[in-house]
Amino acid sequence: MEPNPSSCLYLHSIGHFHPENVIDNRFLESLDIGTNDEWILERVGIRSRRTVLPLDYIRRTRNADVRAAAEAALYSNVETGRRAGQGALEAAGLSPKDIGMVVAGGCTPEMLIPAEACRIAAALGIEAAAFDVNSACSSFGVQMHLLASMQRLPPYVLVVNPENSTRVIDYRDRSSAVLWGDGTSAAVVSTQVPARVRIVETTLASSPAGAGLVTVPLAGHFAQDGSAVQRFAIKTSQACLEAMLPQARSRAARTGGRVLYVGHQANLTMLESVARRAEIDPACHWHNVAEFGNTGAAGAPTVLSQRWSDIKDGDTVLIAVVGSGLTWASLRIEVGAA
Repeated sequence: MEPNPSSCLYLHSIGHFHPENVIDNRFLESLDIGTNDEWILERVGIRSRRTVLPLDYIRRTRNADVRAAAEAALYSNVETGRRAGQGALEAAGLSPKDIGMVVAGGCTPEMLIPAEACRIAAALGIEAAAFDVNSACSSFGVQMHLLASMQRLPPYVLVVNPENSTRVIDYRDRSSAVLWGDGTSAAVVSTQVPARVRIVETTLASSPAGAGLVTVPLAGHFAQDGSAVQRFAIKTSQACLEAMLPQARSRAARTGGRVLYVGHQANLTMLESVARRAEIDPACHWHNVAEFGNTGAAGAPTVLSQRWSDIKDGDTVLIAVVGSGLTWASLRIEVGAA
């Protein structure tokens, strides 16, 4: 896993969208799948999640047929991508005509073709190069790594992670049902136009030998080897974090800023384990998984979006994400003057 510190990627804004329907632990208990609030909190630390699906549909069908979920969904990936993208554009003070490229990706694209980026760009009125980079829950980190490595990019690139994976969750399976929620993130980045927030280092690595450990087959349900994946997530997240900490802590000593950690929002117990082992101050460990569940590739960037106004000059944000593949990526982000 070689770091890529050569290109600075400026982060101008982040937007996010969560659907309004809430799956809380009491709702899951009402499905009679062998779970309750105490069981869920003890194992994954999640209290609630959002979904694009009607709750009555989940209660009636348990989402036994994922093809029916696509028809029942209240929002498409395109619509949640449009809403998050519009939020990111407004936060950056830009219009659709300013965007010269759109990149999208995540765990569960709705169509094989065309690229989801093309469909979201069309919904936003953006006429520009558009393509997908799908790497499951690590997609945001992979996208940033690739963009930081690219030359001749347009002034502004919009990166969208539409994650509405509750459509592929089997609500007869408590191990999956308790984890997942829906959310979408969007970020405006640039290699040319400076901004207060900049991504100064990225990493990317994979272990294809574990490709079968986390899967979503075509027209099928999400499945994983939970214990193996959790061990992998803790080990790789901790390694990514510890590799970035020396430079981050050195900068914090110089600037008086904080070292902030945002991990892959898979479950709270995993995140807390990584933060504790790395000796991260709990106040500097930012997360939203307890309220929104695992939102795949959108998890870490939606945390950053929700806490955007809390970021101060001198801070360094460390992001570590993991996903199916098995693939993992990390970002070191600096705020304010070097």
